[in-house]
Amino acid sequence: MPTVVTAQQAAGEPKIEADDIGGVVTSAKGPEAGVWVIAETTDLPTRYTEEVVTDDRGRYVIPDLPKANYSVWARGYGLVDSPKAQTAPGKIVDLKPTVAPDKKTAAMLYPANYWYSC
Repeated sequence: MPTVVTAQQAAGEPKIEADDIGGVVTSAKGPEAGVWVIAETTDLPTRYTEEVVTDDRGRYVIPDLPKANYSVWARGYGLVDSPKAQTAPGKIVDLKPTVAPDKKTAAMLYPANYWYSC
């Protein structure tokens, strides 16, 4: 289950502004570097999606978002997508994807043509 923190930011979490969403992506292996974090909303006149990639400590910031309610989740090779967190700009959202149980499952979740098409 995603953790939404609205109070003081914990050490190691990214600094965000009122129009940003940020947090840390961790799995059972620890912080997840190079993982996509996706924010999506249908509250605006058209569907709006932003994607960023985590840094070497699993941190991310999705900057300058229009005011709306967003679904935010993490996706990466070898991982099962994290549960979608419902949030809004100005919040810290820590995401916890699950490690795929084996390489075959990881390849089935996101085959090579998935990554090529992005």
